[in-house]
Amino acid sequence: MNIATPLVQQAQRQPEVPALIETHGIAAGKPASERRWTFRQLDDESNRLARGLARMGLVAGQRAVLMMPPRLEFFALTFALFKLGAVLVLIDPGMGVRHLGRCLAEAEPDAFLGIPRAQLARLLLGWGRRTLRHCVCVGPRLPLCGWSLARVRREGAEGEAMLHPARPDDLAAILFTSGSTGIAKGVVYTHGIFTAQVEQLQRIYGIEPGEIDLPTFPLFGLFAPALGMTAVLPEMDATRPARVNPRAILSAVRHFGVTNLFGSPALLRRVGFAPEAEGQTLPSLRRVISAGAPVPAAVLARFRRLLPSGTEIHTPYGATEALPVASIASSEILTETASATAEGRGVCVGRPVPGMRVRIIRLEDGPLTEWSADLELPPGEIGEIVVQGTVVTASYYNRPDATALHKIRDGREGGFWHRMGDVGYFDALDRLWFCGRKSQRVVTAERTYFTIPCEGVFNAHPQVFRTALVGVDRGNGIEPELCVEIDPQLPRDQRPDRDAASLARFRRELAERGRIWPHTRAIRRFHIHPAFPVDIRHNAKIFRERLAVWAAAQQGGLVS
Repeated sequence: MNIATPLVQQAQRQPEVPALIETHGIAAGKPASERRWTFRQLDDESNRLARGLARMGLVAGQRAVLMMPPRLEFFALTFALFKLGAVLVLIDPGMGVRHLGRCLAEAEPDAFLGIPRAQLARLLLGWGRRTLRHCVCVGPRLPLCGWSLARVRREGAEGEAMLHPARPDDLAAILFTSGSTGIAKGVVYTHGIFTAQVEQLQRIYGIEPGEIDLPTFPLFGLFAPALGMTAVLPEMDATRPARVNPRAILSAVRHFGVTNLFGSPALLRRVGFAPEAEGQTLPSLRRVISAGAPVPAAVLARFRRLLPSGTEIHTPYGATEALPVASIASSEILTETASATAEGRGVCVGRPVPGMRVRIIRLEDGPLTEWSADLELPPGEIGEIVVQGTVVTASYYNRPDATALHKIRDGREGGFWHRMGDVGYFDALDRLWFCGRKSQRVVTAERTYFTIPCEGVFNAHPQVFRTALVGVDRGNGIEPELCVEIDPQLPRDQRPDRDAASLARFRRELAERGRIWPHTRAIRRFHIHPAFPVDIRHNAKIFRERLAVWAAAQQGGLVS
């Protein structure tokens, strides 16, 4: 069940079909240059690198950090590590030096494969000094950086094909969470879980070999070769999707006839609202998939203008620890559920996908050691979302405390439930509604406020980009307050903060909206923030904990 097996199979079935295409200058409409590998070439190159890494001394079970941009070599090295039976370690480089060092210390890597800049940081900051045995410099080799990638290729030039006979429970990767809603943790991925994810994505979305994929998130790019799709590697900074050049995305879709696009909500907004997208259509697209955070209905509606009739934007719900859990299409959101979101009922994330069991349990902040039926809540009642299924990971690496907090042992056949850390509920149609992070709920003396239902009411204001509910203690106990980010695309003369009178009127309008609904009626203080701090992975998850500190230092904003 080695997760590299599908690549081997695709190399046999469609050897001359491009597996990866890397372009330069696509924003101009046609790439100035490009590199491409067929499935056979990717299979051969990953075999060559696997043999070279083995001759360097890397063996099955050892952990290897890979730190480089998502270019052709990134994919070849990833599949080489899988074929070798080594354990891939992926950490978001944008999380900052201190957090990177802590994650690397927890991962205890045996090998470090990275570009010169990453190798220099490793040397200067002492990353992995205690455990590292092997280093590979991807690019110009630096002193004290072990082997070059060119040497790995030379050493592995001759030999048999590599494919470690992995079992379903064998460790394949340690994927670190972004740390956007807590401390970054290494999620343990087995070959069986990766295989189940590939099968689920194919089944749910009807992905077929021969399709053309534009994966704007590197991890999803790894699924493309396994699914038989040609992956066109986007010209963008993968850690900054909100800053992508819209022309680069639009031109790539048109030039290569892309059929499948994965993009974060921030990327869809950036491209959909770009002047270059006005009046354009992307007729080759069969589906768009967006994940990482709820996609605002306005963004879905805008981006759908680019799509041919019948093409859906799918918004799967899940997390690094369990993906996919549920899914919903844009047509259902725009015609049925978006109005309920604006009324404060949360965001509908659809029905559980086949093979996933999803339950709502009562809110508990501490560990729950044993599953019991009395934990479950009835439909309509908000509680924590827990999941069980073949794509659900069983533990965090070197974090037994986090594993105990997020897993509930189920005595039946030695199973377990994963606690998503999200709150939500089921409606009468068995649809799952997301209501925010459990850790970000605001608990006052009168009631508990959940972020997404409260924010949905105010996000419906036409001048609002997004809002964030926070709890602030101003001497009389915790009170719910709202941070507000104004739509950055508004012309200056239409911005509500253009003068004091406009700003006061804007705050009154927000307060009036809040008074309509019982769960937002007590929110009376509105803070205008220039640009919310968001996660590095998707540029969409809001750091409400930071905003709470900022809001506590603000004076004013009160609407009586």
